[in-house]
Amino acid sequence: MTTPRRPHRPASPVRRLALAALVLAALGVGWHLWHKRQQAAQAGYRTETVQRGDIRVAISATGTLSAITTVTVGSQISGQVTQVLVDYNSPVKKGQVLAVIDPSTYEAQIRQGRAQIESARAQLRQAEATLRNATLDYQRKADLARQQLVAQSDVDLARTALEQAQAQVNSAQALIRQQTAATQTTEVNLARTVIRSPVDGVVLTRKVDPGQTVAASLQAPELFTIAEDLSKMKIELAVDESDIGQVKPGQSVSFSVDAFPDRRFRGVVEQVRLAATTTNNVVTYPVVVTVDNSDGTLLPGLTVNAEIEVSKKAGVLKLANAALRFKPSDTSPLAALQPAGQAPGGGGALADALREAAAGLGLNGQQQALFDAALAQMRKRQAERAAQFRQQQATQGGTQGGSRLFGGMRMGPPGGGTSTDAAMQAQIRARMRERIGQQFAAFRASLDEAQRARWDAAVDAQINAKRVTVYKLVNGKPQLASIRLGVTDGTATEVMGDIREGDQVISGERAAGAP
Repeated sequence: MTTPRRPHRPASPVRRLALAALVLAALGVGWHLWHKRQQAAQAGYRTETVQRGDIRVAISATGTLSAITTVTVGSQISGQVTQVLVDYNSPVKKGQVLAVIDPSTYEAQIRQGRAQIESARAQLRQAEATLRNATLDYQRKADLARQQLVAQSDVDLARTALEQAQAQVNSAQALIRQQTAATQTTEVNLARTVIRSPVDGVVLTRKVDPGQTVAASLQAPELFTIAEDLSKMKIELAVDESDIGQVKPGQSVSFSVDAFPDRRFRGVVEQVRLAATTTNNVVTYPVVVTVDNSDGTLLPGLTVNAEIEVSKKAGVLKLANAALRFKPSDTSPLAALQPAGQAPGGGGALADALREAAAGLGLNGQQQALFDAALAQMRKRQAERAAQFRQQQATQGGTQGGSRLFGGMRMGPPGGGTSTDAAMQAQIRARMRERIGQQFAAFRASLDEAQRARWDAAVDAQINAKRVTVYKLVNGKPQLASIRLGVTDGTATEVMGDIREGDQVISGERAAGAP
């Protein structure tokens, strides 16, 4: 039986129009990008495009996996091992017998000690009898001396005999305590002939066999190594001194091991230790990372290649570092380029950054109102200063003087792609911090302690951001742009300020006749 075919329905006009619009839009975007590249090529410049994306900053380091707690089990006594009851990888419980040392020597010493205790007790009973006799003799002679029936010398001799008898009793009692203590010591050593596990865990190494003699003199011999809990492990990474300042407890760590090349494992920075080590003039700091090993996949001793995620920003403007490193030669037309005769967007970018910082504070209605009022006041003052800047530029005849505004404050001319000098930068930062503090004083006072700390950190991050000048192409012509730099992953850097997504930034100059 054949299935009847459904009649073919032609595409609706709306669908055809939508498809045609998508095709035209794609062609338009492609032509726009091609046109920009052609303009850059005709101008003789190599360019990088400002893109929007994610930047992940990570530090690479190597280390070794190990158990969080590793216990070395040794022997406090000497003797011949008669039994070994565990092997490599054996799970053990606290108190479980691991090995037994021949106890016959200590058992004999205990029997000898008990016999000596009995002998001392017999001596004590004899001394006590002598003491009783000396006491009675002294009492009789003392009574007779009071009646003047015996000489005083006889009384003195009786007292001396009494004291001697008391001393013999005390000596016998001390001897009993001594023999008892010696026997107890032997009993403790006898108990130590049974080697027990001090923790719950797994036996990693076994260094003893039945029949082997262990000698405990100045140092306890190692018999077993036990990992307390392999469901949680640690990595001790060696981080270079140039990167250690960025590592903080709580940061995420991803790592791989050669035993499982297709898997990626996760961990968390637990501790940054201060005990630096120097090897071949290279200083490194140990960083302890904790790892969940509930499935038992990871093994102690594996070599780890790890990346510590220092920071990650999503959806930011980023620019290839080649454009940031570019500096024109002294003979290049770009060297004499002056800033555009308009106030750049640095101040507006700063206001946007502060708004993003406030959005993450969880503000209530009153706090949000105070922030909006302060931000509106900031934007108004920026607009007034920008108008004054444009008026001054027009009065001076275009771009004469090469000054520009950033965040409502005047800055000097760029130095061929470099930041302004350190003194001016410090002055600008101080003035910006003071102005922001004044404008947002009421808003900051309404925040709680945790919110205030996060707000201050965000403001400092914006004020202290590094500022550079780049060369971007506007309608095929190079133009200076002042931007702020954020995080970098070594290839691209977060950029903010007088720059937009899709802008073409010069990264080099082509020689004449070069393609």
